Amino acid sequence: MQLPFSEELNIGYLSRLFDNTTNCYKFFWFQAILRKVDRNKNRFTFNELIDEMIADAWYMVTEYHLRLGPLGITDNLEEVVKYIYQNYQMMPSEKREKVLDFLRTTEDKNILKYKRDLTLNVPYRLQVPFYDSIEIDRQTWYGPKDNLTSLINQQKRLMYYFIIVQGLDTVIEIDPHWSSYLEKHKEILFGWTKLKLILYLQNKNPSVPGIADKIEVPVARDIERVRKYWKLIIKIDPSLHDIYGNVDLSNEVISVDHFVPWQYVAHDELWNLHPTTRSINSCKSNLLPRWDQYFDKLSEIEYRAYIMRNRFDIVSKEFKKCALYHLNNQEIRNQLYIQGLSASEFKGRLEHVIRPVYESAANCGFREWSYDRQNSGLL
Repeated sequence: MQLPFSEELNIGYLSRLFDNTTNCYKFFWFQAILRKVDRNKNRFTFNELIDEMIADAWYMVTEYHLRLGPLGITDNLEEVVKYIYQNYQMMPSEKREKVLDFLRTTEDKNILKYKRDLTLNVPYRLQVPFYDSIEIDRQTWYGPKDNLTSLINQQKRLMYYFIIVQGLDTVIEIDPHWSSYLEKHKEILFGWTKLKLILYLQNKNPSVPGIADKIEVPVARDIERVRKYWKLIIKIDPSLHDIYGNVDLSNEVISVDHFVPWQYVAHDELWNLHPTTRSINSCKSNLLPRWDQYFDKLSEIEYRAYIMRNRFDIVSKEFKKCALYHLNNQEIRNQLYIQGLSASEFKGRLEHVIRPVYESAANCGFREWSYDRQNSGLL
């Protein structure tokens, strides 16, 4: 992706901003600067930029369990998000401003330490591609920050300079030319940073599908076609029951459940969807149904729909409407939805498709769940 040209600035330096990135901090730090800079303000404290970083990481860590750092290495951004999520009653879908308000006012010493740790390197190392007339030795990198910033400030044409050096209250000032450039091309630069972040996260989470859909709160999804499809099948065959609580669905306002949680798969593919009741779906939330307890039942209800699609034209017509939006993998379509499969063949093929996704979700920390009719909770 080519960045917008500027006659006043060396965009080549900017294009190398994320070269040799082994941790996530550069993406979030630069994105925080983009969020804050405008024509009226070009000075920011470390504290307010770190708050933006945590808010940006909030949803992908709490909702999707994405790993932000290398395997086996503690990532402070990921850890502070987890700490807040586990110790304060805030939802994954919490509004960004509420997360920021909490961060601005908290006096939790653990959170403040996480924040300080996040400032140890990235504010100084982000601009390494710009340092063509200064040399920073190891002792200076890890020595007092006032010495480090004094040397960095000698470099000309930086994106930002250090004005006050005082822990979390350290102040950076964006160069006026860069401030104008960042504001003018903000949307393009957000897109560029997002693309780089997606590639980074795909590398750190190789078994997780749909990374691009997991880095921010999604827009509303539409699975009404799938609900209508199952509603029609239940009307034709009223003997169908929910796979979790064995509830008769013929008298229910059905809800569509993702067997492997949507929070993991980030898609609405038909093979992972089945009917249940609203209360059971709410109870299940983003948990993993116990495989040994529920997969056979899922296979059975999916196979009955498969048979009815081949038997009834009206069901076949509704299936084709769904397939346009909810069957996007041609290989899976060819495996599961060709005619003439026996129940055992269909079950084997469905397991081949869904089990690797299920196990990957389990490895990423999605908890196992079993329906308890009395307590409607975890067993």
